[in-house]
Amino acid sequence: MEINFEQIEEVLESEAKLIKPENPGRLVFVGDTHGDLEASRLVFAKYFDERTTMVFLGDYVDRGPKSRENVNFLLNKKLNNPERVVLLQGNHEGLKYRDFGPVDFWNSLSPKTREKYRNLLARLPLALSWNGIIATHGGLPDLEAEEEINRVEGGNPNWEKITWGDLNEVEGFILGGGFGRPQLGADYFDRAMEKFGKKVLIRSHQPNVPTYMFDDRCITIFTSSAYGTRRRVAIAEGSVKSGSELQIDEI
Repeated sequence: MEINFEQIEEVLESEAKLIKPENPGRLVFVGDTHGDLEASRLVFAKYFDERTTMVFLGDYVDRGPKSRENVNFLLNKKLNNPERVVLLQGNHEGLKYRDFGPVDFWNSLSPKTREKYRNLLARLPLALSWNGIIATHGGLPDLEAEEEINRVEGGNPNWEKITWGDLNEVEGFILGGGFGRPQLGADYFDRAMEKFGKKVLIRSHQPNVPTYMFDDRCITIFTSSAYGTRRRVAIAEGSVKSGSELQIDEI
């Protein structure tokens, strides 16, 4: 499955870094798919209809056997349904801004094609906000208001918190694999959520943390089989005040 870079770039250029849908209907949040084309196809077959907005939380490539097929499938879905398919940027889409590993997808490409994907995927938005929900790939930025996400530059510290941030009880900066991962704890989480006026964060990025954290206000889902974890999605309909109000489905 191929893609038209020029057409998809035109669609992505029209989007803000913070997506704020007006009438999304049912929201289906999909965690990392990491080259798991079957998972991406399954969630569309099971959930996508005229009243549903699909929100993919990043990390479409690397680790899985069909990275190029998977990202192309999702980009074509975005091209054909620009308002009903949201593709957020994960850390594995950020090769333009920092080196990381593993990069089996990126290493499989010719230099010219790698540059095309690198520039294209760096255009993906960083967050979605709707009612009491905010969604990112990793963590939350250190900003005074959510609208400031629109001014976050790729590669800067707030971009790293959004795409690389781990959420756990230990704050700081953990080094591993030649790069750092911001560690964002409960106090940081509470401050950020209060500033943004949000009730629930939906994110992916960490396949082995609890689904519910920080008094059920932080929901972590993973949808790829890359780590041998269960493929799950989160579904929101109407106003949400707690993560316990979301529907978590296994696919």
